[in-house]
Amino acid sequence: MSLLRRRKPINESDKASEASDLKPQIEKEEDQQEDDNGNDKNKKKIPPRIKKKHVEKPPKWSCLDTCCWFIGCICVSWWLLLFLYNAMPASFPQYVTEAITGPLPDPPGVKLKKEGLRVKHPVFFVPGIVTGGLELWEGRKCAEGLFRKRLWGGTFGEVYKRPLCWVEHMSLDNETGLDPCGIRVRPVSGLVAADYFAPGYFVWAVLIANLARIGYEEKTMYMAAYDWRLSFQNTEVRDQTLSRIKSNIELMVATNGGKKAVVVPHSMGVLYFLHFMKWVEAPAPMGGGGGPDWCSKHIKAVVNIGGPFLGVPKAIAGLFSAEARDIAVARAIAPGFLDNDIFHLQTLQHVMRMSRTWDSTMSMIPKGGDTIWGGLDWSPEEGYSCSKKGERKNDTLIADPGTESAVSQASSANYGRIISFGKDVAEASSSDVERIDFRGAVKGNSAANTTCRDVWTEYHDMGFAGIKAVAEYKTYTAESIVDLLHFVAPKMMARGTAHFSYGIADNLDDPKYKHFKYWSNPLETTLPNAPEMEIFSLYGVGLPTERAYVYKLSHAAECYIPFQIDTSADDEDTCLKDGVYSMDGDETVPVLSAGFMCAKGWRGKTRFNPSGIRTYIREYSHSPPANLLEGRGTLSGAHVDIMGNFALIEDVVRVAAGASGEELGGDQVFSNIFNWSKKINLQL
Repeated sequence: MSLLRRRKPINESDKASEASDLKPQIEKEEDQQEDDNGNDKNKKKIPPRIKKKHVEKPPKWSCLDTCCWFIGCICVSWWLLLFLYNAMPASFPQYVTEAITGPLPDPPGVKLKKEGLRVKHPVFFVPGIVTGGLELWEGRKCAEGLFRKRLWGGTFGEVYKRPLCWVEHMSLDNETGLDPCGIRVRPVSGLVAADYFAPGYFVWAVLIANLARIGYEEKTMYMAAYDWRLSFQNTEVRDQTLSRIKSNIELMVATNGGKKAVVVPHSMGVLYFLHFMKWVEAPAPMGGGGGPDWCSKHIKAVVNIGGPFLGVPKAIAGLFSAEARDIAVARAIAPGFLDNDIFHLQTLQHVMRMSRTWDSTMSMIPKGGDTIWGGLDWSPEEGYSCSKKGERKNDTLIADPGTESAVSQASSANYGRIISFGKDVAEASSSDVERIDFRGAVKGNSAANTTCRDVWTEYHDMGFAGIKAVAEYKTYTAESIVDLLHFVAPKMMARGTAHFSYGIADNLDDPKYKHFKYWSNPLETTLPNAPEMEIFSLYGVGLPTERAYVYKLSHAAECYIPFQIDTSADDEDTCLKDGVYSMDGDETVPVLSAGFMCAKGWRGKTRFNPSGIRTYIREYSHSPPANLLEGRGTLSGAHVDIMGNFALIEDVVRVAAGASGEELGGDQVFSNIFNWSKKINLQL
């Protein structure tokens, strides 16, 4: 009863409260009813400020909300597409492709397995520059949580998460070319080191898969992963990589019944393995001490893919201004964005600072000087036409003999002028070009502005007088290019010339050529004494490939790189587009660099090939994919995409299974490499 007595007043107060709350509402409804009936004409109006209390304001929509929604939509769409891709049957893309283009040919491995080919020789892969993965073993505080995570290759997540930290850890010491203090970045090991460069972007994966179809596995395949940033000899000094390659080849030969290895280098890996073949036979401590017959005992064939034997002009553009055709075009589309300080990005300056610590890039500076690449008024490719196509017949190029001379008489690019300041200079007669030698120029006061000192490049140590002197020399050939790089990047080239050389040997018996700096230059060293070995040069043709550049001075030098490719320079008649003169090749390596040594320099017994190792050229004419579902295509001749070219893969698998160069059909040539080689006056 006491509980009931306590509850009663509570209920009454609640009812009273409810009644008081309802009263204004009832009155409001009555007033509204009176308004509707028109009876209450003397009703007081509600002040405007009271009415505003009952009006809900629409939410404000900021720019940040728009960005968040936009990013959210992209993420949701991406995850939805990824879910659908993983949910569909594995055969669905092939089914759709075949419905559009017809039945696809069997992969090379399936085709050759049907022919009865099986595992024979162990296969040794040597990846090129940038395609091998690198992981962190020791780092600075900003790299917490990245132990043994990939800094290069894979998803490149750290590039956009902590870009400056990533640049710091990917750079080498500017004085020694080795690890900076407190940082250790090392190559990923195993086949996964370079099978894919990034998710879905294959490098070696397709070739590995096709070798596996005829029975290959990890005990008969090996990826010679190395730190591609280092100079070739420094990979041995720091990581003993050359010793490991030697030991693994010996092990694979011994465990496969004494069958010699087939070595397959790609891109810069071609130069790296050329260095290895001299190192392994040279006496210790500079070499591996394998003796003069090591290569003859252990290597059946070296199948080079996209080899820059004589360097690439693209390397010059990268070292000189941290750009090539793609970067120059991007800069033209978005002027000032890549190197403007408004957003504090200074992307190209960071790229230059980092890449100039990678000594390996200097291995690809053009070799042979004007003898190979041409001078102010001539080049081996003189008369080349961008529209002219070759046609293969019986493994040789059949072309109209009058075509090249006709083109030459009309208009031809001066490909020997690798760098020209201005289109008019690139096209002028050499007698009309007035040049002031830059070599003795005084660089003057530093051009660096204090606002961009944190992104130091060696250009900041050059004064405006030095920058002006470079431009006033007007045009540079392959020989003067080396002097130019010494002038604009002395620290980089001091390291580079200690490890690489770019000339032509007068006398290969001279003791100086026993030094390791000459071992990766095929014009300053000899092939091993291995007459039974074969050397192949496999590369793509039919794609515009950078050969020479038109430059201009940038509008400011305080924070910018002072030199830029002039993307306004165009001339279809001379293969000039966006400031770049193009030549036949695989988009990276010109035909001249990839093919000359096997076409002439090593063909037969020469002073560079004293034992007469047989050499073969196999060119693959580029054909783009028929549709998007074909991905990067199976007939590509592009520098990396050629690793998925079915014809090339078939050739490599046949050699691994025991075929010789003659059994492949000898030379397969679509370009004018033999004609161009004849124009080069090189003592053989």
